[in-house]
Amino acid sequence: MDAGAESEMVAVPPGQVTLSDRRTQRSWSVELAPYRLTAFPVTQSLYTQITGRRPGTTQGDRLPVGEVSWSDAVRFCNALSQRDGFMPAYHFHADGEGIEWDASADGYRLPTEAEWEHACRAGTTGPRYGSLDDIAWYRGNSQERVHDVGGKRPNPWGLYDMLGNVWEWCWDLYDAEVYGAYRVLRGGGWFDEHWSCRASVRRRSHPTFRVDDVGFRIARSLPG
Repeated sequence: MDAGAESEMVAVPPGQVTLSDRRTQRSWSVELAPYRLTAFPVTQSLYTQITGRRPGTTQGDRLPVGEVSWSDAVRFCNALSQRDGFMPAYHFHADGEGIEWDASADGYRLPTEAEWEHACRAGTTGPRYGSLDDIAWYRGNSQERVHDVGGKRPNPWGLYDMLGNVWEWCWDLYDAEVYGAYRVLRGGGWFDEHWSCRASVRRRSHPTFRVDDVGFRIARSLPG
């Protein structure tokens, strides 16, 4: 298995995470079963292997892929699942408008927002799992550019770049009643100030949105 897929997935233990939204002042708890999450964001190398495309102007095999939309990310998950012999997690409606997640599938998928935050925190309770300069590339230390994955210290569960470097798409709708199809982004990026690189920070964007500081990492459900 090439770097970046199953061989670099970390087993995340079950647990509970409390999510919060500053706009609505709402908080809610989610119980999580165990799952697996890649230790690094998807790299340009892996993305190119699977899709034949290398988006963006900054090139490097170990750089996290950027300029990928939420829709690009879910299509990548299905393509990687098919290559590796797993059942694809996503079903696309014939009209091209809707995407459904088959929770029984064993294929690669985007983490839910709750899974992402649970994995990011890795049992810690503060805004970050360590000193920001030690764990993340952000505006204060990135020289305003993306960096190779794995260059900073991982969190206690062995996950790298959960904060900083590139924002990461999650499966969830942000707030369907207010923002429609917009999906959740987490983690902060290389161009963001320190206050955006915290475990609880939520951002949103349209599923077709592409920009150079937005990428993703992938999850897999464990057999029930």
